[in-house]
Amino acid sequence: MSAHGFTFHATRWLALSAMGAVTMLATLPVAAQPEAYPSKPITIVVAYPPGGSTDLTGRTLAAEMSKKLGVPVVIENIGGAAGAIGAQKVVHAAPDGYTLLVGANNEIAINRLVSASVKYDLKDFTPLGLIASQPLVLVASQKSGVKTIDQFLSVVKQNPGKFSYGSSGVGSSLHLAGEMLKEQAGLFMTHIPYRGVAPLTNDLLGNNIDFGVYVLSSALPHIRSGKLVALGTTERQRSAVTPDLPALAENARLKGMDIGTWYVLMGPAQMPAPVVARLKKALNDSLQSPELRKKLEDASSTIAPLNVDMPRFLNAEVAKYKKIVDYARITE
Repeated sequence: MSAHGFTFHATRWLALSAMGAVTMLATLPVAAQPEAYPSKPITIVVAYPPGGSTDLTGRTLAAEMSKKLGVPVVIENIGGAAGAIGAQKVVHAAPDGYTLLVGANNEIAINRLVSASVKYDLKDFTPLGLIASQPLVLVASQKSGVKTIDQFLSVVKQNPGKFSYGSSGVGSSLHLAGEMLKEQAGLFMTHIPYRGVAPLTNDLLGNNIDFGVYVLSSALPHIRSGKLVALGTTERQRSAVTPDLPALAENARLKGMDIGTWYVLMGPAQMPAPVVARLKKALNDSLQSPELRKKLEDASSTIAPLNVDMPRFLNAEVAKYKKIVDYARITE
């Protein structure tokens, strides 16, 4: 065979082989490419029924994050066990960023300290960021005749065991605030747990109980109407919502008072780093939205600073609550 013939046949063989290889490659399954996050709706669990401060915070954030992420962000209300049932659902969800929690103090940090039935811990969450906070407020009924925190401290100290205060339930942040107050000032006062703030309000307005602890937003309508007397807020500094109302910590006997309600965005443990980064950015962007800020500030909340060191913040809060729970021997 001539060199020319060899070259022709060799070239044709190589061409056919290449075509066959291309055909084989075309028929091989293509490796699945990871979908960009997010590619479908995200669910935010709120561990309380609709209408409360955590629900308002969750819905306001969901609306804003939907704009930032480009997918629907829907709220699922799962009430029960002071928030533990909803939190448990998120702990057990797939860590893919499609099931999140807007939670508050109780289900994140307090429940496990007061109830042996709560099996999850901080390590079972991925903290995504602090959303907002608001103080609690100590109020007096009209019948009590108490108008200031100094009067409150004096009359309760002089009459140990005579007075009582109400909260929304055993182990709630409102209950812990009352016990912190007692510990700080050395008071003997009975705690009356209610099943939520509605029955507590009825008894205070009906002068069936002397004092109560509320989330500020829940108490404000009754304070502004003059039906309840506000004695002071519970965070270290005055609230921007009520600048004329003193913080309890301004009193020399209550310098250590610093407790409130906070709202955080959490996911299940072991979420992928790129998903966590995407959600943190969406949260930070949302917190700078004028619409979100106005809505939450109108509801008595203070927007959180950006990029809070969440593990440090949460561990410090748990340590604070544990001290109160141990002092008051609170168990469910």
